[in-house]
Amino acid sequence: MKQSRNLNMTTGNPTRLLAVFALPMLIGNLFQQAYNLVDSMIVGRFVGADALAAVGSTGSVTFLFFSMCAGIGSGCGVVTSQAFGAGNVRKTKRAIANAAYLMFATALLMGTIAFIVAPSLLRLMGTPEEILPDAITYMRMSCIGVPLIAVYNYSSSMLRALGDSRTPLYFLIFACFLNAAMDILFVCVFHMGVFGAALATIIAQMISGIGCTLYALKHNPYFMLSREDWQLDRPIIKQSVRLGLPMAMQWSLIAVSTTALQAFVNSFGTAPMAAFTATNRIEQLLQQPYGSISAALATYAGQNYGAKRMDRVKNGLKHGMVMAGIFTAVMVVVIQLLGNQIISMFVADEEVIRIGGTALRLTSWFYVFLGTIYMTRGILNGVGDALFALINGIVEMVCRIVLPMLLVLIPGIGVWGIWWTAGLTWMISALFCLLRYFSWRRKVKDMVKEPNTAKDDSAAEMAAE
Repeated sequence: MKQSRNLNMTTGNPTRLLAVFALPMLIGNLFQQAYNLVDSMIVGRFVGADALAAVGSTGSVTFLFFSMCAGIGSGCGVVTSQAFGAGNVRKTKRAIANAAYLMFATALLMGTIAFIVAPSLLRLMGTPEEILPDAITYMRMSCIGVPLIAVYNYSSSMLRALGDSRTPLYFLIFACFLNAAMDILFVCVFHMGVFGAALATIIAQMISGIGCTLYALKHNPYFMLSREDWQLDRPIIKQSVRLGLPMAMQWSLIAVSTTALQAFVNSFGTAPMAAFTATNRIEQLLQQPYGSISAALATYAGQNYGAKRMDRVKNGLKHGMVMAGIFTAVMVVVIQLLGNQIISMFVADEEVIRIGGTALRLTSWFYVFLGTIYMTRGILNGVGDALFALINGIVEMVCRIVLPMLLVLIPGIGVWGIWWTAGLTWMISALFCLLRYFSWRRKVKDMVKEPNTAKDDSAAEMAAE
């Protein structure tokens, strides 16, 4: 069998396994966020606060369409990881092949729709007229990139489902440096503004995606697919859609709620908009350790669920919560001490720095709930709890729409209602996630706790190669 970086997580110490898998994920996610950070820093510093506000105003709308692609990709990843954990090589290969059909079709559809409706959605959100042209340009460029970025999302999600989090990392690091270089070239040298920043990101991610996919096809045995593997497999597609669609709806509902919140932010003018953009970028970066552990837990839970190791699934959450708790404590201290200095990396405007620094210190007290959401979400997504994803999305949507309307009624809260909404949404959502997890635990208490020994015969054949 050819050497690969696949990691079987059905045996061994959970903390070690999660750390080994999550560390490359964390580094990769940090580099992924570097795309947005570099765009924001260069646009904010070299084009201006209005341009930064324009870029930020598109984030929630673009996320609405990206979420459909991410959800389907997650469903495909769960199917693949469960088949891999069960030792069913034939199903694993077919899941990888059929994931390509689903993910690329979804990306093409969502990118096309988003490109067409971009101006109408941004106007509906109340985007100020002075930044609307730049906002439309940036969003439409991002929409064009959806099918191209899907190349990387496909190969990376399939490799991670097999326990290989290192290969996607290497190509992402390369893409990040390429993106930074092209950002400087397009924005600072050629003065292409927000168009140049978006173009740099698209080109860099497309190149990393092609490289990652070609590497997997050559070096990972599960990607060495036969003509039979490429045949449409209706049960696999049905299972992937059944798991992925609720996840896509979850992220779509969250995107709808953040779009509604962005409209609320827009009503306060460009300074709070720029501060909100900066705090969002920073918090997206700070959330990456949570997201990395969550992704590790999803793969861990998927493989152990496929192997019918319910004891290990439950134990995995405990280990993940400890890891998230340590990171939370460190981040609260850092934000409380250096909030303003962090914001100043994005803009030089004193009012934006003041608003953003205070906002970061406020929301940092709610990070413990954010960590809880990510840990429980990783476990429940990994075991294929499709209903949870939908419930979670509904809760976050209701909170982000209703809370601003209630908070503005409180005298003196004003613009700070933006960030109180974020913190309270995390708290309420975390409570629902815990309730759903303990409900799931009761349902599976009688499931088999011994490893699955009914391996597909092809597993032995591959091991002997």
